[in-house]
Parts: sequence; C-alpha cells; structure tokens
Amino acid sequence: MSISSRFAVGIHILTLIELNKEGVTSSEFLASSVNTNAAVIRKLMGMLKKAGLIEVRPGIAGTTLAKDLSEITMFDVYKAVNVVQEKELFSIHENPNPECPVGRNIQNTIEPLFTSAQLAMEKVLRNVTLEDVVKDVATKEKIC
Repeated sequence: MSISSRFAVGIHILTLIELNKEGVTSSEFLASSVNTNAAVIRKLMGMLKKAGLIEVRPGIAGTTLAKDLSEITMFDVYKAVNVVQEKELFSIHENPNPECPVGRNIQNTIEPLFTSAQLAMEKVLRNVTLEDVVKDVATKEKIC
C-alpha cells in the first residue's frame, strides 16, 4: 500500500497554478494536466483552500497561491490533503494471537520504528518548498 496519490496531485496542482500565473487556471485546465476528472481536482482544491494554500474566486475560472512559493512546504501539502493522520502512516495489524510470543510482542516492538520512520519522512517534507519543486520543473522544461 502507498501514500494516497492526493499528495502528488496536490503538489501538481500548486506547481501548475504557479507556472500558469498568466493564464486561466480552472479545475478543467488542472484536470487535463493531471489527467483526471475535474471533480477530483475541485475536491483537492477545496482541501488546499481550507489549508490556506490557494485562493479560489467563485464564478471566475482562476486560482492563485495564497502564500509565497518559499512559504509552502511539502509538509503543508501533505497535511492539507489528509494523506494520513498523525502517527498513522503505517498500519499495524490488529488482534495478533496473544498465545504466540511474536503475536504478543510485535505491535509494541514495531510501533516505535514506524513512528520514527514517519517523523523522519515528515522532517524531510518540511525542508522542501514549493519553490524547490517549481524551480526543478521550470529547469527541466527550460521555462524562465
């Protein structure tokens, strides 16, 4: 199982909003780039708006970033699109057999490992900004 694709799509949306500043960034336009349904994009845009990452003007096809590129971290996007709850990136199977020595101890053994791994990943996400992503895409496409 992997992290929900909402995270990648959220980053995609924000990057395209920035790189299309001079154009009209409608949900249909974004959906064509992501290659998904506009309803999916609108749902994610609602999450990004609620998190204070974008501004949407009702009735006008257009969306802008609500913060400077350098102020939006990948952790902000990760949290905005509800990828996982705190300390729940990894699921631990419930009800192992208490009569088995492994079943009796496995949850308490691996839970701290899983928590540490999630915290390490989230630390990395806090250190990467939307500006880093936009610059990389722009460089690859020779934009600007």
